[in-house]
Amino acid sequence: MRAKVLAAAVATVLAFGMAACADDSGSTSTDATGGAAGGGSGTIKSGLKVAFLPKQVNNPYFDTSDNKGGKLAVEEFKGTYSETGPSEASPSAQVSYINTLSQQGANVIAVSANDKDAICGALNEARQAGAKVVTYDSDTKPECRDLFINQATSEGIAKIQVKLISDAIGPDGGEIAILSATANATNQNAWIEQMKTELAKPDYSKLKLVDTVYGDDDDQKSFQEAQGLMAKHPNLKGIISPTTVGIAAAGRYLSGSSYKGKVQLTGLGTPNQMKAYVKDGTVKAFALWNPADLGYLAAYAGAALASGLIKGKEGDKFTAGKLGEFTVGKDGTILLGDPYTFKADNIDQFNF
Repeated sequence: MRAKVLAAAVATVLAFGMAACADDSGSTSTDATGGAAGGGSGTIKSGLKVAFLPKQVNNPYFDTSDNKGGKLAVEEFKGTYSETGPSEASPSAQVSYINTLSQQGANVIAVSANDKDAICGALNEARQAGAKVVTYDSDTKPECRDLFINQATSEGIAKIQVKLISDAIGPDGGEIAILSATANATNQNAWIEQMKTELAKPDYSKLKLVDTVYGDDDDQKSFQEAQGLMAKHPNLKGIISPTTVGIAAAGRYLSGSSYKGKVQLTGLGTPNQMKAYVKDGTVKAFALWNPADLGYLAAYAGAALASGLIKGKEGDKFTAGKLGEFTVGKDGTILLGDPYTFKADNIDQFNF
């Protein structure tokens, strides 16, 4: 199934890209939502209010996951889509938005958590008021939501990033650093811990992690942190940035500096952000899932919950439109698929 999901993610990237979203199936999509979801009969209710609450608005990653993928899914099952959220990714910034969405009677709140603890109280109050809560991209504690849409396993994300930086630097290895998002981001911290585990393996014995810094998913701060890494570690050979804002900012800094081609950069980014840096030699390869598919799946999962087609229990099955069937795993987690590697010979095929 995972291979099927990855194939679907890659094959549909163009359809879900920044410039795409037209879909002729919108008028008949109620049937496509999975009449047999959860092993029973029924379809997704029309008219569901589905609200997306990203870590921060006006972030290219969430523009794609929410306003492309999520919105498309909601249109397919004839719901009402909205997106709201803070302009800065701070731990408690999402609380007031959750409260407002609950007061407005949202049926589904899809949230990418800035902090696994800080928004739990507000989310549980929203659930008590009748909303179904689906986390995506970055989770809360399991008891604070109904489902978590995981873009890929932490182990898989860590492995690909460590391999890419190792391949880029070469067999001699050297010092590397991590440029992360916020210090409290659940997903970032999980990936970093897994990267440390991966780096401890014999295959990567010549790589030495010397620093981890945080750009707070702010472009300018991330740029400055990348600059600071070079000042602090003059022998640095590579940077891993597991955040779309961070990798783009680091790419911009390195591409205009004397370190271009000497200090390798990889991490998680979108093709449109990174295309110029791949083509000018600043970046050899980077990875990501299709964020539009992530938002699309989150919307369908929340709608299946709100329609009573699934309970959010392990083993529940539902159909997420054109992505096909998914099964709820342990702790209410649904896995989208494996990361995909973007490089010079394929990046022009993608537009998001």
